[in-house]
Amino acid sequence: MIYVAETLRGAKVLVTGASTGIGEQIAYHYARFGAQIVITARREKVLQQVSECLRLGAQKALYVAADMSSESDPDKVVDFALEKLGGLDYLVLNHIGPSPFSMWQGDVDHTRWLMKVNFFSYVQMAWKALASLENSKGSLVVVSSLLGKLSSPFVAPYTSTKFALNGFFGALNHELAMKRSNVSISICTLGLIDTESAMEKVKGVTNVAAYPASDAALKIIMTGATRQQELFYPWFTQVVALTKDWFPSVTNYVIQNSYTYDQ
Repeated sequence: MIYVAETLRGAKVLVTGASTGIGEQIAYHYARFGAQIVITARREKVLQQVSECLRLGAQKALYVAADMSSESDPDKVVDFALEKLGGLDYLVLNHIGPSPFSMWQGDVDHTRWLMKVNFFSYVQMAWKALASLENSKGSLVVVSSLLGKLSSPFVAPYTSTKFALNGFFGALNHELAMKRSNVSISICTLGLIDTESAMEKVKGVTNVAAYPASDAALKIIMTGATRQQELFYPWFTQVVALTKDWFPSVTNYVIQNSYTYDQ
């Protein structure tokens, strides 16, 4: 922890999806470590409130409102961070678009839009920041989900975006290693986290245990700071991800019986 604290003091960090939930907690932890932080999300008023809290510990705390479904905003955010901070040591990609927790009813337009927010904007921002991260021997931290390794009902559009993230950044990680790049990539696989939005969606539908956002956020930061390739949080998510390949029929049975569905 002492090494991590020294590493993060003064570090130049961009955190997306930072107005609430895991992203907000990530920003607070970076602030406690004394980092220089830029946060972004869609709602400017909420970002203002978070940035005020960040000033309690961060060496620098700035925000920029952005819509990650737009063609230009992902680049705009990275450019803003590079200009205001003078470079980047950590790019933490955490934002997601709203998506219903329900049976898929053929809404192709929504699936396409969600892929743009949850996947394509990640790719766009990673590419825009890569040169700066290379110069700083920095880290790219991608917040993914167990639903990017294990299909589940009621989240077809969402889980497809997380599978895409894991595939793309897993491949990019290989390519950077082959090029002897200075940049590390950490893919963070999370189980159910007790954010307000997640709890509202699963209420009355599943009794799967939820884990604290603050703890998840700290684990994410530690993973990036120590340049680990993967994080599984909570720990048993790795066991679940492996079990689906060992015992697929059992896994499918457990998944389908973990939810309440009234036809």
